[in-house]
Amino acid sequence: MEKLLGALPVVAGFSSQLRIRDIIDDVCPVRDLAQLTHGQVIEALVANRLTSPSPLVHVQSWARDWAVGEALGVEPELLNDDRIGRALDAIAPYLDRIAGSVGVAAIEAFGIDVTRMHWDMTSISMHGQYERSEEEFPAPRFGHPKDRRPDLKQVQAGIAVSGDGAIPVFHRAFDGGAGEVGQVIPVMKALQELATERRMLIIGDSKLISYANLAAMDAGEVTFVAPASKTYVPAAELAGLTLDAATEVDYVAQRDQGKPAGRRGASRPKARSTPASRSSLPAGGSAPTCRQRPAPIPTPANPPSPGYSTSKRSTPRPPPTAGMPCSPTCTPTRLPPPRS
Repeated sequence: MEKLLGALPVVAGFSSQLRIRDIIDDVCPVRDLAQLTHGQVIEALVANRLTSPSPLVHVQSWARDWAVGEALGVEPELLNDDRIGRALDAIAPYLDRIAGSVGVAAIEAFGIDVTRMHWDMTSISMHGQYERSEEEFPAPRFGHPKDRRPDLKQVQAGIAVSGDGAIPVFHRAFDGGAGEVGQVIPVMKALQELATERRMLIIGDSKLISYANLAAMDAGEVTFVAPASKTYVPAAELAGLTLDAATEVDYVAQRDQGKPAGRRGASRPKARSTPASRSSLPAGGSAPTCRQRPAPIPTPANPPSPGYSTSKRSTPRPPPTAGMPCSPTCTPTRLPPPRS
């Protein structure tokens, strides 16, 4: 009988190196009478997702047509949707622990450098009522969907990938209405556990920036790069930046490296130190002073890159800035409480 092999040997090899089966079986053991462990079922489901994704009711048929028994040592007839559902229910309360352990296994097995992490969140729209959900799991709620479907409830998912090869080493699910800013501190602490004693750089979008997040990253000696909104740097100040007040630096963007010198973009950052916005501080709060480097301003002397458009805006969007935490070069500044 001929069976499809595809990438199953590769998936089986990586699954073994990541210890997926062993980690799950340690966390979620089964009775001795069970014909399959939860780890075997989830490993087979991962293989399905990576070779020929199928609904749960069709995974058994996929396993029959593919060399699942030979590559993974799992009998296809045992992979019915009820058994897969029981395995998913078993691991659900331990997802963070399992994902963290697999991430650590990947770091150890492949020597991944996790001192630079890229973090972002997205939304997943869902169809159906979802009137009630179990309290310990993310709940579908209305929020600000990335796919512009405000009529649908959503859940949110965040993922952290390493700067070394863009390897996903951490993920977490959130309620559909959870604010992205409020998730940064717990995620930072989880990433610190992966990085152990090494100093870490987190790269994210503007949701990374708030007074509480800045203070936590400074206290944890975590550096960061993120665009600062006009909440922290007035839009008028950004709009007033000119190339005359900046110094061109010896930097060539990756997209420009193959272009002639005359067609390359130029980077002219202007360094400055500024405290966090008073509006983001508690009364009498201590604001870390952060160095910020505004991005290049598109001008005739520094033409916009392809795709840059202001046709839908009455004024051009101010360029973003990159922030660095105060420690160790800057000192906290005590600001007076905001006026009522």
